[in-house]
Amino acid sequence: MPTLLAIIALGLSLGIRHATDPDHVVAVTTIVSRERTIFHAAIIGALWGLGHTVTIFAVGSAIILLRLTIPPTVGLTMELSVGCMLVLLGILNLTGLLHGAMDWLGRGGFDMHSHVIGGRRIFHTHEAGNFDLERTDSVWDRAARSCKSLGGFHVLRPMAVGVVHGLAGSAAVALLVLTTVSRPAWAIAYLLVFGIGTVVGMIFITMAIALPFTFTLGHFARVNQGLAIASGAISLSFGVFLCYHIGISSGLLTGHPTWIPH
Repeated sequence: MPTLLAIIALGLSLGIRHATDPDHVVAVTTIVSRERTIFHAAIIGALWGLGHTVTIFAVGSAIILLRLTIPPTVGLTMELSVGCMLVLLGILNLTGLLHGAMDWLGRGGFDMHSHVIGGRRIFHTHEAGNFDLERTDSVWDRAARSCKSLGGFHVLRPMAVGVVHGLAGSAAVALLVLTTVSRPAWAIAYLLVFGIGTVVGMIFITMAIALPFTFTLGHFARVNQGLAIASGAISLSFGVFLCYHIGISSGLLTGHPTWIPH
């Protein structure tokens, strides 16, 4: 029992720390820069964590149970996908193409539409009860209603980003488990606890990141717009750096791949 408790504690702590990885923070910053409330940002973080956990659990379990060996080319390709995704998020944010995509895909069947407020395009619905501040629903009810009001595209986007990040990190996490936990059942349980820790950590991170965006949205429109542009520029720059590091420095595109899972 002490060993199992130690595994749970280790998984939770490392999962929370894993959420603070720079590529994770940059990705969710680009996403939550367009959110209007802290609660919506927390939902985005939870959805990202859910997508990340599903991939970590599925791929990590396969590596643990089947003793799979990930070739360097495959491992680097999975990590390269993160860099490409950050570049795409940055470009969409900077060019405004994301606005059109959200306007078209973000409806989700819930009469979602947009207004320009303070120089920024805001998406919302007029669904009954959507803005009823007197309701005393539980956190789960509010979360369900928030997901509904966000629309299908807004829900799937952070989950898809989380899936890509989980795919890139699954091999490293699984190899770490194999070196510290001898029982496969406990190792898989560790993956699940690790994922829960990542979800919790990302919820708090997205809430903290959203604070300056939600505050300046209502008080300093130009500053808010500048922060949103800066988040896109950082995502684009960091994505290009990752692509160069993985493709050139690590040898994926030069024919001499060197991959150390981390």
